[in-house]
Amino acid sequence: MSEAKRVITPNRNDGRVTTRLVAMAAVAALGGFLFGYDSAIINGTVDAVREQFGLGSGLLGFTVSCALLGAALGAWYAGVCSQRFGRIRTMLVASALLSISALGCGFAFGVWDLIWWRFVGGIGVGFASVIAPAYIAEIAPSKARGRLATLQQLSLVSGIFLAFLLSAMIAWLAGGAAQSAWLGLEAWRWMFLTLLVPALVYGILASRLPESPRYLVEKGDDEGARKVLIDVVGMEAGEATENKIAEIKATVNVERRQRFADLFGGKFGFKTLVWIGILLSVFQQLVGINVIFYYSTTMWRSVGFQESDSFMISVITSVTNIVATIVAISLVDVVGRKLLLLVGSAMMTLSLGTMAVAFAQAVTVNGELSLPGSWGMIALVAANLFVVGFGASWGPVVWVLLGEMFPNNIRALALGLGAAAQWIANFVVSTTFPTLAEAGLQLAYGIYAGFALLSFLFVWRLVRETNGRQLEHMTL
Repeated sequence: MSEAKRVITPNRNDGRVTTRLVAMAAVAALGGFLFGYDSAIINGTVDAVREQFGLGSGLLGFTVSCALLGAALGAWYAGVCSQRFGRIRTMLVASALLSISALGCGFAFGVWDLIWWRFVGGIGVGFASVIAPAYIAEIAPSKARGRLATLQQLSLVSGIFLAFLLSAMIAWLAGGAAQSAWLGLEAWRWMFLTLLVPALVYGILASRLPESPRYLVEKGDDEGARKVLIDVVGMEAGEATENKIAEIKATVNVERRQRFADLFGGKFGFKTLVWIGILLSVFQQLVGINVIFYYSTTMWRSVGFQESDSFMISVITSVTNIVATIVAISLVDVVGRKLLLLVGSAMMTLSLGTMAVAFAQAVTVNGELSLPGSWGMIALVAANLFVVGFGASWGPVVWVLLGEMFPNNIRALALGLGAAAQWIANFVVSTTFPTLAEAGLQLAYGIYAGFALLSFLFVWRLVRETNGRQLEHMTL
């Protein structure tokens, strides 16, 4: 019997979770940390950047969200880069781009200069956001793939938390984000510069990781793949490992590179599964989660909270996100992906609807908006319930699905396309929020609640469960 036709038992053990494997997944997940850190660090700088460069709502929104256009570009080319040059080299590119961006943003001399370096950093974030779930999915045993893949989201929300915490500390020490701090640089510049440290650490640690066995097989390095499967994934030498290599060969393009044309073939252009991946990514953003992380400090100030209180609320929200993600890690391989998404959609619909009602009660006091009575606390509780609903479901589970749901022969490109769509949707939401907020926060959150409801219907009708299935058994 030839290798390509070797019979594989679907339920056989395809590896075990070891300390080394968890450590490798954690290093890859640092890409998620940088993803979260870079996305959230802008939060504490928004008002200071607006003041320093005299920005209106439109240009301020673009300054915040321009990195998302870079991330969309980076996400797409990460799929291409990881398929042609390997997963590890793609991580190193992400590290380099984010390091350069940290320096450029910290020393920006004008708004367009800042926008450019934000865009460069966005490309790095796009690379990191794609390669982490792809690499983790490809080294993880099927029975633990959800938990290991969710490490990316835990790293992401930890990055958000640390960004909020450091922003609050720097602003407190300097007396405000716009105030001069060390070496004559304003506090907001130091917020950007702090990204340099984790970016460099990520690059150093990633350079020590072994390559993905799927990539090695695709490039004809069976011996290298065999070594990774045995030494890292924990498979037994002999028939089990040889079967796995044969199985991978049967599901990847050994003779040629993946091509963008491979994603087409469905009724509406792309194959149906590719569209599902794209829509998962888009719905993850259209519920407005990143408004909380990009604009929360500004948002809470706009309804009567002081700057110091707003920073602290952002920190509390990020801690809530971490706790919710830990819940997701404990459940994703137990109850499955689909049920978590459905419960999350329901929670987000209710909490976002409550926020819309709360912000509709805003009144003007001495020329400034304020939430009267208990409405401020209701809005704050609803916002954190929204974060819990998202953090325990759509935040981590979408990335788990994107990393595992596609067949091997299109995974890299399909994941890149799905992630690019996610960043474009993120850009649309983030760019339009300042304008929507001026029209009324109740309008913004009412729209996000509507998309949360649509996400429930989408998952219920179209998303398939992937829990426990091996990557080689994913089909269109």
